[in-house]
Amino acid sequence: MSKSAKNSTKSQFILDWSLRLYVVLLFVFVFAPIVFSVIFSFNSARFPTIPLESFTLKWYETIFADPDVWEAFRNSIIVSVSTALLATLLGFCTAYTDYRYRFRFKSAYLALVLLPPTIPLIIMALAMLAWFSKIGASGQLWSVIIAHSVLTAPFAMAIIRLRLNQMNKDLEAAAWNLGASEWRTMREVIMPFCKPAIISALFLTAAVSFDEFAIAWFVSGLNKTVPVLILEIVQGNIDPQVNAIGTIVFLISMTLVIIAQVFFFLRQNKVSN
Repeated sequence: MSKSAKNSTKSQFILDWSLRLYVVLLFVFVFAPIVFSVIFSFNSARFPTIPLESFTLKWYETIFADPDVWEAFRNSIIVSVSTALLATLLGFCTAYTDYRYRFRFKSAYLALVLLPPTIPLIIMALAMLAWFSKIGASGQLWSVIIAHSVLTAPFAMAIIRLRLNQMNKDLEAAAWNLGASEWRTMREVIMPFCKPAIISALFLTAAVSFDEFAIAWFVSGLNKTVPVLILEIVQGNIDPQVNAIGTIVFLISMTLVIIAQVFFFLRQNKVSN
């Protein structure tokens, strides 16, 4: 092997290990606070101290005995499930419109559809609060659902649109030529093909809605979701209950995201094979 080839191999080796180290450090930076929060949720000390004191489930028993926590989780589940259904429906309709039709100002239409995630959450929250107050709907649980649907629908649209990109454009025409109506083609061709992406969008939008805080805090009023309840608990003092609640929320959110990724990538692998 020539000297230049050896240098190239050595440089590639250094680059590969540098990228691996970067990824490891990135994961440590992101997940270290979460790991410590989980650990401290089982610590008997009121304050997060190292070394840890004895193992305890006291903080979990405390939150499970608190009716406000159960109410917040009920509200969050209602909001996240309703948001997932509505946002995925909107995302599918938008993705199919982009895939199927050509019309004037389509670029402006898509830019408007994809705009909400680019707006700072505090700005969107204030705008939603002003709008709902104007129509007399602030402080309602369905107001949070609508606001979260606006925020998460672009995520559903992006996932479903990626799936539609993989579909043979002749499938619809073939179904029409065989006598199927547009609605039957939608039901028996488009929807089954998009099913993995639709399921992924449902879980992903539910996870985003379940974790979202800023909009829910402004819009929810007395109908607190879990992130809003956490803010109220930590205001003015340090309460270990937050670590226990945060651990449960993290597990729920990660489960939803992982399920969404599994559905999406398993189908991607089937298509590629």
